[in-house]
Amino acid sequence: MAFERIGIRPAQILLPAPGVKHETWACIACDQYTSEPEYWQKAFACAGDAPSAIRLILPEYNLKNSETLIPQIHQAMADYLAKGLLAPAVNPGFILCERTIASGTRLGLVCAVDLEQYSFEKGSLPLIRPTEQTITDRLPPRLKIRRGAPVELTHIMILIDDPDRTVLEPLQAAKASLRKVYDFDLMMGGGRLAGWAVDGEAMLDQVDRSLNALMDTKGEHPLLLAVGDGNHSLATAKAYWNEIREGLSEAERENHPARFALCEIVNIHDEALLFEPIHRIVTGTGRGTVMAAWKQYAAERGMKLEKDGEGHRFTVVAADGEETVVVKDPEGAIPCETVQKFLDSFLAQHPEAGIDFIHGEGSLRALAGKPDTVGFLLPEIDKHSFFEDVKKLGVLPRKTFSMGEADEKRFYMEAKKI
Repeated sequence: MAFERIGIRPAQILLPAPGVKHETWACIACDQYTSEPEYWQKAFACAGDAPSAIRLILPEYNLKNSETLIPQIHQAMADYLAKGLLAPAVNPGFILCERTIASGTRLGLVCAVDLEQYSFEKGSLPLIRPTEQTITDRLPPRLKIRRGAPVELTHIMILIDDPDRTVLEPLQAAKASLRKVYDFDLMMGGGRLAGWAVDGEAMLDQVDRSLNALMDTKGEHPLLLAVGDGNHSLATAKAYWNEIREGLSEAERENHPARFALCEIVNIHDEALLFEPIHRIVTGTGRGTVMAAWKQYAAERGMKLEKDGEGHRFTVVAADGEETVVVKDPEGAIPCETVQKFLDSFLAQHPEAGIDFIHGEGSLRALAGKPDTVGFLLPEIDKHSFFEDVKKLGVLPRKTFSMGEADEKRFYMEAKKI
């Protein structure tokens, strides 16, 4: 098989051992609900004293306590392995997963991607690419976790552009012949998750052939695998691999488990995969101050702020009301870039203000209703032009898009030794 050519590998994938309740094991991605600690408090309460992935991750709302929590995470990982609470489900292979959410059933394939074929360096054209700007300052806490971790769990989702549905959908059509490895309701209204082992020579060969055929349609410097969610997690895995690879022999590098990062592949044309803009919330200031600064910023750069017409359109929301803003002659290539450039300038000049990135219009509006808080609702994103936008722009501005609402993000379920 030529899996090496397409940037993925079958892997030994670990799942909770028999007797571990899946409902209390799986939890939402660590970078969700960063401004809503009450969500995480309820999630910890749902898990109770049961073995749970929630004790193997560092929710980003609690990064300030990382020095205390990271050793506890490493110890929990070691304890779970020692007690046999994680066991091989495929060895080697993939897991076909179906996630039932409000928009339908989203299909994915859990696999390991080859970090030698991924780079977040500007201007590089690897087979596996980020789609958003990588902020290297966000990597150190993640690196501290990975350096001492015997296993990894994943919330990374990687997109393929497969309009003819040649890779994942044939596996779904054959799922009656596959071994089911989980099927349960996720905590906190996360929907339902079901998975089937994809192993054995015939099934692995099918995945290999379909991905190779898809890559052959992508031309020179093909973008086969585009990181949709978990961009900084994959960048962390790459940084860690770069740290240790120099101390390995050539033979050791070929199959070292840290060379491969666990992820889920999703077809961008999946009808249940909804692209949502990631909104901005600015705290420590008011709408009047922000709008006055934005008008001045725009005028200095040859832009105009209007209430309608052609241009980049936003809705600005605060406790004292909301307004539509259209930026004419925008400086950004896409709306997200236009608003983020202004906000970067505003925050540099207003140290009393802070920013957060919010998934979901409902969450944004709730937070924007608080005093001294201003929300920016960004427009919808066309996922069908997504791959072309990434090829044209290189990477999109940080926090441009989200694949679904916060509670539709990937839940930690599978694990892999690193």
